[in-house]
Formats: sequence, C-alpha cells, structure tokens
Amino acid sequence: MEYTRLGHTGLKVSRIGLGCMSYGNPTAGMHRWTLDEDAAAPYFRQAVELGVTFWDTANVYQGGTSEEFVGRAITGFSRREDIVLATKVSGKMHDGPGGSGLSRKAILEQVDASLRRLGTDYIDVYYIHRFDPETPVEETMATLDGLVKAGKVRYLGASSMWAWQFAKMQHVAVINGWTTFSAMQDQYNVLKREEERDMIPMCLDQGVGLTPYSPLAKGRAARPWGQRTARSSSDDVAKTFDRDVDKPVVDTIQKVAEARAVPMAQVALAWLLSKPVVACPLVGATKANHLADAVAALELSLTDDEIAELEEHYQPQDNYWW
Repeated sequence: MEYTRLGHTGLKVSRIGLGCMSYGNPTAGMHRWTLDEDAAAPYFRQAVELGVTFWDTANVYQGGTSEEFVGRAITGFSRREDIVLATKVSGKMHDGPGGSGLSRKAILEQVDASLRRLGTDYIDVYYIHRFDPETPVEETMATLDGLVKAGKVRYLGASSMWAWQFAKMQHVAVINGWTTFSAMQDQYNVLKREEERDMIPMCLDQGVGLTPYSPLAKGRAARPWGQRTARSSSDDVAKTFDRDVDKPVVDTIQKVAEARAVPMAQVALAWLLSKPVVACPLVGATKANHLADAVAALELSLTDDEIAELEEHYQPQDNYWW
C-alpha cells in the first residue's frame, strides 16, 4: 500500500479507500444488492490486511446500517486509531426538520446519530453529501466549523456539487475564519470526466484532495463490453454507463489490459491514480479480487501514449451525481 496526504492537510490516507455503500442490511434501504454483515466481514478484514486505512460510508447508506457495520468492523478487525473514518450528512434519514439537509438542526442531530452508529466519539472526515440550496451557506459552514472545534470532526469534505457552489462555501469559510473543506468526493473515472472542466482545476488550485467514488464507473470499466453483473442488471444508476458512445473507451481499457496482462480494473484505476489531484479512489469491494486488483493498480504505471489512447474516445455528457 502507498499513502499520501489528503490535499494540503497533514492527514495521511491510503491511496486506495474502502467504499462502504456496498455493505448494509439489504432490506433497510434502496439497494437490494448490498452485503449483509456476515458477507461484508471478509472485505473489512481484507482491507486491514492490505493496508487500506481510509474507510468511507454515509448516514443514508442502507438506513444507517452501513455505519453500524463499519463501526463494528473497526472494533473487530482493527483499532480506531489505525482507521481514517469518513461519513456524510445531508441525505434523508426521516421526515422531521432535522432528518435531512444542511441546517444547523440537521447537522447537529445527524452527526450525533452517526457517532452512535459508528461507535466512536469522532469522525476523521465529515462530508456534506450534497449541496443544500435551502440553507444559507453561512449557517452550514458555521455549524461544521463548530463540530471541528468541539472535537467531533477532524476534517471537512464535500461531495457532488457545481464548482461555483463549492467555491461559495469555501469563500464563506475563509472570510469568517472557519474550517474549510479539505476533500472533494465526486464521481470521476475514465468514463465520467466532466469534473475536469471546473471542479478539478479548483481543487488543484486550493489544495483540496479528491476521493472519487465510482472509480470503475459502477463496474463498467472493469469488464468487456456486453458482460453484465447482478448490479448492472438491476441498478438504474449502473445502467447509465451502458451508453453506446462509451464502448470505444471500454474497448480501449480491454486492449491495454490485455497487452499488459492485467485485469481491466487495474488499468482503469491506474489511469485515475495518474491524476495529481486524486488522493484516494473509493473501491466498493464485493468480490475477493476487487481490493487486491485495486491495490495492484498502484504498481501499474501507464505510459503517456496509453493515457492518451484511453482518453481520446471520451464523449462529453450531462453532469449528474448518483
């Protein structure tokens, strides 16, 4: 495993992160393909064995059960001080005024609920899961700064928004002397590169580290065109990566992988890891080879020609955050 600093902070994170949306009670949320606690346990154990120390979840993943699984896995397979623990706030947990969004009431209610489920008294990186247009950014940033000052949160992150929204929140924090965001978790992969227009240049300029989700495009970049999985057949979000215009990119990933005699996933991740802004892609492991392939990608250095070939067929698309 390799380790790096998260943006311009002193926080050291593994270059591969464990994305925990795949773990949670299958009947407790919107995803029926998630793994229950017994099925998820081997992946937490494998993450520890491989040195994957950045674990990312969210309060809304499977109705909070993902956070519960993660908390117990830290106790069962590692030590709290050895894991960089991330979770998120904004999504709907209940119908009450504190059940969703980024108001002071919602953030304070939901951070305490997450801490209880995780079985810890602090969160290393606390992300706002989505921008909240109904709450003044001053209210949100002041409340998040209070969490840092109270010791409940160590660092702040944001996820999936327009660059102007992110800039507005960062600016409000700066002019008031509040804690700024150190991490941006957005959807970024060889099939989804819209963030290269504005968000990534901004993050590079401000020293914000990327912890991208869907680094393999919901698995589409990890298998030959035409092959399907249980998730790709049932998940409407995964189906959005079956655009005909993406086939040449997937075919190129396969071509490079065959020439290198490595799995396609390693090529797709090596491309992502070659980008200076990327600190820690989040891998949602549901098969024994997923984390091992991801870690092996750290040793795969693509040539400039290979990178150019992987990028040449990309077609611009609408920006969406799922």
